[in-house]
Amino acid sequence: MSKPAVDRLEGELEGQAQVLRVNAMSRVGATLAGRYGVRGVPTFLVFDGAGEVIYGQAGRPNQEAIKATVLGLQMP
Repeated sequence: MSKPAVDRLEGELEGQAQVLRVNAMSRVGATLAGRYGVRGVPTFLVFDGAGEVIYGQAGRPNQEAIKATVLGLQMP
C-alpha cells in the first residue's frame, strides 16, 4: 500500500537523505520499534544528524511533510 509512495520518496530524496526500511517483525525492527515508541505499521521517522527524531508519522506517508522536514535540514 505505501511501498510505491516510499519508493517515490526515496527517489526524490536521493543524494539528500538516506531512506532505511526496517521490518518491525525482525529482532532489530522490534528493538527499534520499542526504542522509538512505534505503535503502528508503517511508521515514518526522520532523524537529524545527531540521531534525534525530528518528525514522526504513523500510517500512509505525508510525502510533502517528510520532504519539507528533510530539505529543511540541508545546509546552504
